[in-house]
Amino acid sequence: MKPTIAACLLLGSVTAFPTYAAGRLAEVQVVDRDSGQQLEAYYRHGEYWVAGAPGAHYAIYIRNQMGERLLAVTSVDGVNVITGQNAGWDQAGYVLDPWESYQVSGWRKSDYQIAAFAFTAAPASYAARTGRPDNVGVIGIALFREQPVNALLPPQPPQIAGPEAAQRSAELAQRAQRQAEQAAPAAASPPSESRAASSDLSGNIVNMPLPRPPGPALGTAHGEREYSYVAHTHFVRRQWQPDEIIRIRYDSLDNLIAMGIVRPHRYAGPRPSPFPSTESAYVPDPPPYQ
Repeated sequence: MKPTIAACLLLGSVTAFPTYAAGRLAEVQVVDRDSGQQLEAYYRHGEYWVAGAPGAHYAIYIRNQMGERLLAVTSVDGVNVITGQNAGWDQAGYVLDPWESYQVSGWRKSDYQIAAFAFTAAPASYAARTGRPDNVGVIGIALFREQPVNALLPPQPPQIAGPEAAQRSAELAQRAQRQAEQAAPAAASPPSESRAASSDLSGNIVNMPLPRPPGPALGTAHGEREYSYVAHTHFVRRQWQPDEIIRIRYDSLDNLIAMGIVRPHRYAGPRPSPFPSTESAYVPDPPPYQ
């Protein structure tokens, strides 16, 4: 199994945000790093959506909500944020201790450095610039629970004497594997909606056509280098399939409004008043005419 990376912050824990968190095993949010504010998540058409602003730096905030370690294999625009590979479940990810939180703020360049995430036009995104534009506009987190220490070795089938022992042992091992897969915890379900879309095991939403956005789509740039230290650890997954997949899509606010994801905000600025004063007095004389 490939080594995983343990998420370690030298400056302490990340502040938690109270609302619009996706996930059951872990709390996941998208944070605007320039303002420090969490981006509001909208649940429409069976998916979570956030509106990004071109040029804004962002991070993926992940907080382990379990009393055990979790592995978070994280992808942006279909690319693994640690290895740069086309994202897959069996790749490296960040390991969070019980109740630990971490901000994934960029593409990992080394144990000490990242290239910051920033919203940009889709053709300028890292995925598009490396010839992989098909999945621009989506953030994915595949969460895995850890195999308990006392269960690292699968239970051995009973020993059977005679020439059919090997075949019988193989049949029992296959049966135990099927039973383990059937008993595996199911992925978390999103909030109920009258016409929620179905999804496949990779977290892809199917059978949900959306209006074509009027403007250029957003992607994630390969931004400036920043210091970010991590250490390595060993992690054995409880099962090959993720225990939960969290998928968050993003685009510009104008595009989300055009697609019906976000309702247009009414103008709430100051309105001119025909009677701005409440003073009760007679009309004063004008100043002297020069």
